[in-house]
Amino acid sequence: MSVRGRRMKLPAILGILAGSGLALLSWSQTWYSATLVDGAAAGAATTLEVGGQAASPALSALALTGLALAGALTIAGPVIRIVLGLLAAALGGCIVLAAALAIADPVAAVSSTVADATGVAGADSTADLVAEVVASPWPVVAVVGGALVVLAGLAVVATARAWPTSRRHGGGVRVAADDGSPVPASDRAVDAWDDLSRGEDPTDGAHAADEDEPVDRDDRPEATR
Repeated sequence: MSVRGRRMKLPAILGILAGSGLALLSWSQTWYSATLVDGAAAGAATTLEVGGQAASPALSALALTGLALAGALTIAGPVIRIVLGLLAAALGGCIVLAAALAIADPVAAVSSTVADATGVAGADSTADLVAEVVASPWPVVAVVGGALVVLAGLAVVATARAWPTSRRHGGGVRVAADDGSPVPASDRAVDAWDDLSRGEDPTDGAHAADEDEPVDRDDRPEATR
Protein backbone atom coordinates (compact mmCIF):
# COMPACT_ATOMS: atom_id res chain seq x y z
CA MET A 1 0.00 0.00 0.00
CA SER A 2 2.89 2.36 0.84
CA VAL A 3 4.62 1.96 -2.53
CA ARG A 4 1.31 2.22 -4.37
CA GLY A 5 0.45 5.31 -2.34
CA ARG A 6 3.68 7.03 -3.33
CA ARG A 7 2.96 6.31 -6.97
CA MET A 8 -0.55 7.79 -6.68
CA LYS A 9 0.62 11.33 -5.93
CA LEU A 10 1.16 12.43 -9.53
CA PRO A 11 -1.89 10.63 -11.01
CA ALA A 12 -4.18 12.06 -8.32
CA ILE A 13 -3.01 15.63 -8.86
CA LEU A 14 -3.16 15.24 -12.62
CA GLY A 15 -6.67 13.78 -12.29
CA ILE A 16 -7.88 16.89 -10.49
CA LEU A 17 -6.18 19.12 -13.05
CA ALA A 18 -7.60 17.18 -15.99
CA GLY A 19 -11.13 17.02 -14.59
CA SER A 20 -11.18 20.71 -13.72
CA GLY A 21 -9.71 21.56 -17.12
CA LEU A 22 -12.40 19.54 -18.89
CA ALA A 23 -15.11 21.32 -16.92
CA LEU A 24 -13.63 24.73 -17.72
CA LEU A 25 -13.25 23.87 -21.41
CA SER A 26 -16.83 22.61 -21.56
CA TRP A 27 -18.10 25.80 -19.90
CA SER A 28 -16.55 27.85 -22.71
CA GLN A 29 -18.31 25.89 -25.48
CA THR A 30 -21.84 25.83 -26.97
CA TRP A 31 -24.13 23.56 -24.98
CA TYR A 32 -27.50 23.97 -26.69
CA SER A 33 -29.14 25.24 -29.86
CA ALA A 34 -32.60 26.61 -29.03
CA THR A 35 -35.13 27.04 -31.84
CA LEU A 36 -37.81 29.65 -31.16
CA VAL A 37 -41.40 29.45 -32.28
CA ASP A 38 -42.33 31.49 -35.35
CA GLY A 39 -42.70 35.19 -34.61
CA ALA A 40 -41.46 34.84 -31.04
CA ALA A 41 -39.89 38.29 -31.25
CA ALA A 42 -39.31 40.77 -34.00
CA GLY A 43 -35.70 40.72 -35.11
CA ALA A 44 -34.79 37.73 -32.94
CA ALA A 45 -32.84 34.90 -34.53
CA THR A 46 -34.81 31.73 -35.18
CA THR A 47 -32.07 29.62 -33.58
CA LEU A 48 -30.06 30.72 -30.54
CA GLU A 49 -26.67 29.28 -29.56
CA VAL A 50 -26.48 28.84 -25.78
CA GLY A 51 -23.04 28.45 -24.22
CA GLY A 52 -22.04 26.94 -20.92
CA GLN A 53 -21.70 30.47 -19.52
CA ALA A 54 -25.49 30.83 -19.71
CA ALA A 55 -26.52 27.20 -19.20
CA SER A 56 -24.36 26.62 -16.09
CA PRO A 57 -22.84 29.89 -14.83
CA ALA A 58 -21.29 28.42 -11.67
CA LEU A 59 -19.21 25.89 -13.58
CA SER A 60 -16.30 28.22 -14.27
CA ALA A 61 -15.81 29.15 -10.60
CA LEU A 62 -15.92 25.49 -9.60
CA ALA A 63 -13.41 24.49 -12.26
CA LEU A 64 -10.98 27.29 -11.37
CA THR A 65 -11.19 26.29 -7.72
CA GLY A 66 -10.25 22.75 -8.72
CA LEU A 67 -7.17 23.99 -10.57
CA ALA A 68 -6.07 26.02 -7.54
CA LEU A 69 -6.68 23.06 -5.24
CA ALA A 70 -4.46 20.84 -7.37
CA GLY A 71 -1.68 23.38 -7.06
CA ALA A 72 -2.06 23.49 -3.27
CA LEU A 73 -1.76 19.70 -3.09
CA THR A 74 1.78 19.81 -4.47
CA ILE A 75 3.09 21.62 -1.37
CA ALA A 76 0.68 20.48 1.36
CA GLY A 77 1.62 18.25 4.28
CA PRO A 78 -0.06 14.88 4.98
CA VAL A 79 -2.90 16.22 7.13
CA ILE A 80 -3.70 19.11 4.80
CA ARG A 81 -3.64 16.72 1.84
CA ILE A 82 -6.49 14.72 3.34
CA VAL A 83 -8.52 17.89 3.88
CA LEU A 84 -7.84 19.02 0.31
CA GLY A 85 -8.72 15.56 -1.00
CA LEU A 86 -12.12 15.73 0.71
CA LEU A 87 -12.65 19.22 -0.69
CA ALA A 88 -11.72 17.97 -4.17
CA ALA A 89 -14.26 15.15 -3.95
CA ALA A 90 -16.97 17.60 -2.84
CA LEU A 91 -15.96 20.05 -5.54
CA GLY A 92 -16.18 17.36 -8.22
CA GLY A 93 -19.64 16.47 -6.97
CA CYS A 94 -20.69 20.12 -7.33
CA ILE A 95 -19.37 20.17 -10.91
CA VAL A 96 -21.37 17.05 -11.73
CA LEU A 97 -24.47 18.56 -10.12
CA ALA A 98 -24.14 21.88 -11.95
CA ALA A 99 -23.87 20.16 -15.33
CA ALA A 100 -26.53 17.55 -14.53
CA LEU A 101 -29.10 20.24 -13.69
CA ALA A 102 -28.63 21.76 -17.13
CA ILE A 103 -28.91 18.35 -18.78
CA ALA A 104 -32.05 17.48 -16.84
CA ASP A 105 -33.89 20.67 -17.86
CA PRO A 106 -32.45 22.12 -21.09
CA VAL A 107 -35.36 24.53 -21.54
CA ALA A 108 -34.57 26.14 -18.19
CA ALA A 109 -30.88 26.17 -19.11
CA VAL A 110 -31.55 28.28 -22.22
CA SER A 111 -34.08 30.53 -20.49
CA SER A 112 -31.70 33.43 -19.83
CA THR A 113 -30.50 33.50 -23.44
CA VAL A 114 -34.06 33.43 -24.75
CA ALA A 115 -34.99 36.26 -22.38
CA ASP A 116 -32.07 38.39 -23.59
CA ALA A 117 -33.00 37.78 -27.24
CA THR A 118 -36.74 38.34 -26.95
CA GLY A 119 -37.13 40.64 -23.99
CA VAL A 120 -39.60 38.24 -22.38
CA ALA A 121 -39.01 37.59 -18.68
CA GLY A 122 -40.02 34.62 -16.57
CA ALA A 123 -39.18 30.94 -16.88
CA ASP A 124 -42.69 29.92 -17.95
CA SER A 125 -42.94 32.71 -20.53
CA THR A 126 -39.59 31.94 -22.13
CA ALA A 127 -40.40 28.22 -22.14
CA ASP A 128 -43.47 28.96 -24.26
CA LEU A 129 -41.22 30.61 -26.86
CA VAL A 130 -38.91 27.60 -27.26
CA ALA A 131 -39.93 25.16 -29.95
CA GLU A 132 -36.91 22.81 -29.72
CA VAL A 133 -33.63 22.47 -27.86
CA VAL A 134 -30.74 20.43 -29.31
CA ALA A 135 -27.91 19.52 -26.96
CA SER A 136 -24.21 19.25 -27.81
CA PRO A 137 -21.82 16.74 -26.16
CA TRP A 138 -20.25 19.44 -23.96
CA PRO A 139 -22.61 19.11 -20.97
CA VAL A 140 -21.68 15.43 -20.75
CA VAL A 141 -17.99 16.36 -20.95
CA ALA A 142 -18.51 18.58 -17.90
CA VAL A 143 -20.07 15.66 -16.02
CA VAL A 144 -17.12 13.43 -16.94
CA GLY A 145 -14.71 16.12 -15.73
CA GLY A 146 -16.53 16.42 -12.43
CA ALA A 147 -16.55 12.65 -11.93
CA LEU A 148 -12.80 12.57 -12.58
CA VAL A 149 -12.25 15.21 -9.90
CA VAL A 150 -14.33 13.15 -7.44
CA LEU A 151 -12.29 10.00 -8.09
CA ALA A 152 -8.99 11.86 -7.87
CA GLY A 153 -10.04 13.51 -4.61
CA LEU A 154 -10.92 10.14 -3.08
CA ALA A 155 -7.57 8.79 -4.24
CA VAL A 156 -5.86 11.66 -2.43
CA VAL A 157 -7.70 10.85 0.80
CA ALA A 158 -6.79 7.15 0.55
CA THR A 159 -3.09 7.61 -0.20
CA ALA A 160 -2.09 11.07 1.12
CA ARG A 161 -0.10 9.81 4.10
CA ALA A 162 2.09 7.65 1.88
CA TRP A 163 3.06 10.46 -0.49
CA PRO A 164 6.74 11.41 -0.45
CA THR A 165 7.53 14.78 1.11
CA SER A 166 10.32 16.94 -0.22
CA ARG A 167 12.34 18.42 2.63
CA ARG A 168 13.67 21.11 0.33
CA HIS A 169 10.24 22.29 -0.76
CA GLY A 170 7.93 21.03 1.99
CA GLY A 171 9.82 21.98 5.13
CA GLY A 172 9.24 25.14 7.06
CA VAL A 173 11.88 27.87 7.32
CA ARG A 174 13.35 27.99 10.79
CA VAL A 175 14.51 31.37 12.00
CA ALA A 176 17.46 31.55 14.39
CA ALA A 177 18.90 34.70 15.88
CA ASP A 178 22.56 35.37 15.01
CA ASP A 179 23.38 36.77 18.44
CA GLY A 180 22.25 33.64 20.26
CA SER A 181 19.10 35.23 21.67
CA PRO A 182 16.10 32.90 22.06
CA VAL A 183 13.74 32.49 19.09
CA PRO A 184 10.40 34.30 19.65
CA ALA A 185 7.47 32.11 20.68
CA SER A 186 5.54 33.09 17.55
CA ASP A 187 8.33 31.73 15.32
CA ARG A 188 8.52 28.51 17.33
CA ALA A 189 4.75 28.09 16.94
CA VAL A 190 5.03 28.45 13.15
CA ASP A 191 7.81 25.84 13.05
CA ALA A 192 5.75 23.45 15.18
CA TRP A 193 2.73 23.88 12.91
CA ASP A 194 4.88 23.13 9.82
CA ASP A 195 6.09 19.92 11.50
CA LEU A 196 2.55 18.86 12.39
CA SER A 197 1.31 19.50 8.85
CA ARG A 198 3.97 17.06 7.61
CA GLY A 199 2.89 14.45 10.19
CA GLU A 200 6.02 14.91 12.34
CA ASP A 201 6.32 15.35 16.10
CA PRO A 202 7.81 18.84 16.66
CA THR A 203 9.12 17.74 20.09
CA ASP A 204 11.39 15.01 18.70
CA GLY A 205 14.12 17.45 17.75
CA ALA A 206 14.09 19.09 21.18
CA HIS A 207 14.36 15.73 22.97
CA ALA A 208 17.19 14.62 20.71
CA ALA A 209 19.06 17.86 21.29
CA ASP A 210 18.75 17.44 25.07
CA GLU A 211 20.01 13.86 24.91
CA ASP A 212 22.97 14.72 22.67
CA GLU A 213 24.08 17.79 24.64
CA PRO A 214 27.38 17.02 26.42
CA VAL A 215 27.63 17.59 30.15
CA ASP A 216 30.35 20.00 31.24
CA ARG A 217 32.38 18.41 34.01
CA ASP A 218 33.07 21.81 35.57
CA ASP A 219 29.34 22.29 36.13
CA ARG A 220 29.04 19.34 38.50
CA PRO A 221 28.61 20.02 42.23
CA GLU A 222 31.81 20.17 44.31
CA ALA A 223 30.87 17.02 46.23
CA THR A 224 31.03 14.84 43.11
CA ARG A 225 34.52 15.98 42.04
